[in-house]
This record gives sequence, C-alpha cells and structure tokens, in this order.
Amino acid sequence: MTRPEKDVTRAEARTALEVAARESLRAPSVFNTQPWKWRLTGDTLELSSDPARRLGVTDAEGRLLLISCGGALHHARVSLAAAGWRAEVQRLPDDQRPDLLARVRVVGRTAADTQAEELVAVIPRRRTDRRAFGDRPVTQETLDRLRRLVEAQGAYLHVVPDDRVPELAIAVDEAADANYFDPAHHSELTKWTHRPAWADDGVPATTAVQPGLRRVPVRNFLPDGSPGMLPGADHDEGAAYVIIFGTTDKPVDLLRGGEAMSALLLRATAEGLATAPISEAVEVAWPRRLLSRLLSGVGEPYLIVRLGYVEAPGTVPPTPRRPPTDVIQIED
Repeated sequence: MTRPEKDVTRAEARTALEVAARESLRAPSVFNTQPWKWRLTGDTLELSSDPARRLGVTDAEGRLLLISCGGALHHARVSLAAAGWRAEVQRLPDDQRPDLLARVRVVGRTAADTQAEELVAVIPRRRTDRRAFGDRPVTQETLDRLRRLVEAQGAYLHVVPDDRVPELAIAVDEAADANYFDPAHHSELTKWTHRPAWADDGVPATTAVQPGLRRVPVRNFLPDGSPGMLPGADHDEGAAYVIIFGTTDKPVDLLRGGEAMSALLLRATAEGLATAPISEAVEVAWPRRLLSRLLSGVGEPYLIVRLGYVEAPGTVPPTPRRPPTDVIQIED
C-alpha cells in the first residue's frame, strides 16, 4: 500500500536525494569532464553546471555542457524512481542564477518503477564503446522503443536511413578536420586526454581506440599518442546511427536533450547494445547545419549516437569518476 505523502520525513528525503546524486556521478559527459555540481540543503537537491569544467574551445556555446548535466539529472531521477520515490523537478528555476539547472524534491512514496530499476542496474556497466560494431543489425522494434523513451524525456529521435549515412559521415569528417587544424582545440583535447591520476576525470588512453575504417569516422582522442584499444575487425556494417534533437537550442531544451541521451544509453545497454555518442558534428557550426539537413530542417541536433553489437572479445575499461565529496555539497 502506498504511504501518504505526509509520511515522507525530512531525513528520508535527504537520504534518497543523496543516493540519487551519488548515482548520477556515473553519467556520461563530453570528454568525461563531469561538469556538474550538486547541493543538498534541507530536503532539496540542486543541480548546477560547473563553468570551470566547460570546454571553452570544443563547446564554446555551452551546448554539450547542458546536455552532459541533463544526463546527470536523468541518472538521479531514475535512481529515485527505482527506489519508489516520487520526485518533483523544476528545470532552470531561477532566471537570476543561470548556472542553476534544476531543483529536485521528494514529494511522496510510490511503487518502485520497474523500468527505472532496469536502468539503474546497468549504470555501473554502461560504457562508451568506440570499437567497431559487427554486422548484426539493430531491429526496428528496438529503435522504436528507444524513440518512445527519448520522446518521454521531452526530446526527439531521428534514425538516419542507410542511404543517408554517407551525409552523416561527411558532417562528422568536416568537424573532425576543423578541430584537427585548430591548435586551441588540440591543446584542449590534450588537456582532457592526459589527466593526472588524481584528477578522476578525462578520457584515459585505455578507453581510446586506434583509427580504423568506419562508415562514420570515430574521434581520434590521441592523435599524438597510442590508444589502448584495437578497433576490431568489423566496420560498423550493422550499426544504427540516431540523432537526438529538439525544437530549439534553448537551455531547458538542451537539458532535456541530455536527459533523453541518458535514457537512450541506459535502455540500449539494458538491451545488450553497445553505444557511442558522437559529438563532433554538433561542436562546429557548419557540420551542425549539415545535420539539420538530415532532420529536414525541423529540429535542432543535439547529439549523434552510434548503436550496435560488438563481436570483439573483452570489455571497455571504466572511465574515472570524481569522488562524491568533490561534487556533492551537503548542508544542514
């Protein structure tokens, strides 16, 4: 029997919110920058962006920062839902505090959400897998489920038809070229791929993949170094490419786009799919316009995701994560 809302004590709410904030630390983010902060005060949990972790060159407009923070918000939300807590979320609640992205409060008990339980269960093993995917196709039924899940988060999902994947490849390749010949971008990439062990962030060499023949290029995170993983013998023949998009590039829509990203990646992982977000083509203005053409001009592209099945042996090593004490501020 569901307990009435008045039975939720302040202590219970605080404990649930702290657990949710800790769960969010595994959320994906651009260059694994983890650009978010949590503040737990009273029975309210606040999510803020961390401007010090914004990629000033790669993400000059702050779009990917908001998407990354949206991923953390969704991780926290599914943690609460899986534990049977009903939460109230206010997005961008204060015009005077643009870095404050969301307030979360526990407002009642409910039955544990079984779908949320499935998503929370795969949080520890979700990885960005940059290896080549095999020729096993992603079924239309799976893509339809992922589309519905993305739409439930307030965003949209476009599956790129096979005959238009070459256009997608051009957009990604154009962006990669622009970044490669930009010394400032190269410096920023080097900063986030050569992190000291104590930093607990960034993209370690162990998760980077050596260049290989692909339908759509994969970012070379270590152009001057030695990536730790082989791409495998396959070439993404069965991969599906999807674009998460929205109707505008307003901060609240980008935040929801990040929530949709998290929902898609976790659901795909639960269904045995490998996933790899591709952000290059949204980082540079001209390739982003090419993506808009793939959407027939009806939406604003937020992120590309490659989906498929890996036939290569072994698993992708985990990326480092910042300790809770660095990210979560708890006040009385």
